[in-house]
Amino acid sequence: MVRLPLTPAEVERGQRLGALLRRARGERSMLDTALDAGVSPETLRKIESGRVATPAFPTIAAIADVLGLSLDEVWAEINQPDGEVEPAGAGRTARERLAS
Repeated sequence: MVRLPLTPAEVERGQRLGALLRRARGERSMLDTALDAGVSPETLRKIESGRVATPAFPTIAAIADVLGLSLDEVWAEINQPDGEVEPAGAGRTARERLAS
């Protein structure tokens, strides 16, 4: 199976996802986070660095759950145009951000 190259938008979305997960993880270790989510530390490292721009949905769901992020929050934040990204848990819910 041949995998098509990622579009620039997919690469940017992957970078925003990685930044969101790093911020949400805070001082928590990458190893503990990965093990609690049931993924390898290398997988989490690649996602956080943007090297895996389109990770599998169950992987993101597991990591988000461990970090206390709702999937709505993740989706809303990674799909914002550049310059509009808010820190995780910035006080507004994903629904409030979508409504504005």
